[in-house]
Amino acid sequence: MDLPQTILTRKDEITRDFLALYEDHVSKLMSGEHRKRYAAKTFANLLFIDSRHLTNTLKLTTGRSPCDYMEQRIVNEAKKLLAESDLSVAQIGYKFAYDDPTNFTKFFKGMTGITPRQYRKQKLSSAL
Repeated sequence: MDLPQTILTRKDEITRDFLALYEDHVSKLMSGEHRKRYAAKTFANLLFIDSRHLTNTLKLTTGRSPCDYMEQRIVNEAKKLLAESDLSVAQIGYKFAYDDPTNFTKFFKGMTGITPRQYRKQKLSSAL
């Protein structure tokens, strides 16, 4: 019987499984298959662990929390959509389960320092 090349520790296994769930969830948000963002607790439940254990493990292995992953990914995907599509700010917010466009605008501005409209304007003017 051959042993695997790499034997993962439990913390590495949790991190790997979280990242797979996270990627799957974000793509389902983007496609409209999911209409609600998962919280750390939801990811932890899917991994059959406590949410504090998930957060502590991710911080130990990656230096980031589950929320950090979601927030940064949403900002990156929103920036891409703002720059490359004609979707309205509200439509982009809905993609990421923001039912109220103002909440998405506040989130985006809090993360980037500018509103989604300002970001789109900057990208359009720099493309000219």
